[in-house]
Amino acid sequence: MNYGIKLKDLRDLYELTQEDIARILNVARSTYNQYEQQYDIIPIKHLNNLCNHFQVSIDYIFNFTKLKRYKDELDKIDTKISGERLKALRKEYHLTQNKLAKKLNIASSMISEYEKGHFPISTATLYSLSNSFNISSDYLLGKTNNIKIISKEKELVN
Repeated sequence: MNYGIKLKDLRDLYELTQEDIARILNVARSTYNQYEQQYDIIPIKHLNNLCNHFQVSIDYIFNFTKLKRYKDELDKIDTKISGERLKALRKEYHLTQNKLAKKLNIASSMISEYEKGHFPISTATLYSLSNSFNISSDYLLGKTNNIKIISKEKELVN
């Protein structure tokens, strides 16, 4: 994942300090610094809050698209919809929960919990799913309905 540069660029664009962003997320500045430097993976809840604050998509932060925001984008992550979409994606590729879990290097019980809508998909898992299956992170999370496949332009985005 390489979202730290985007986070810093957005922060700089709006002339905000790490302390300002930490206040928005209700975390310590040092915690936000860990996210921006990618020493620690930003939790999906915080990533979503930042995307909403800056009015950009998660796909944009992940460098999957140059498009900053989708027209129908919602602010909220819908775990029920994301679970249904993850299950549909898994079935489309004829994968069991165990096979998908191995591919993503996570416990198969987490795939089950995600599919049931008990938890939002973690940031690292979301990135891996989107990157591996060429599918929009925002779509998987239920934040947009119109975008499903991400283009290969992600290699061209700086």
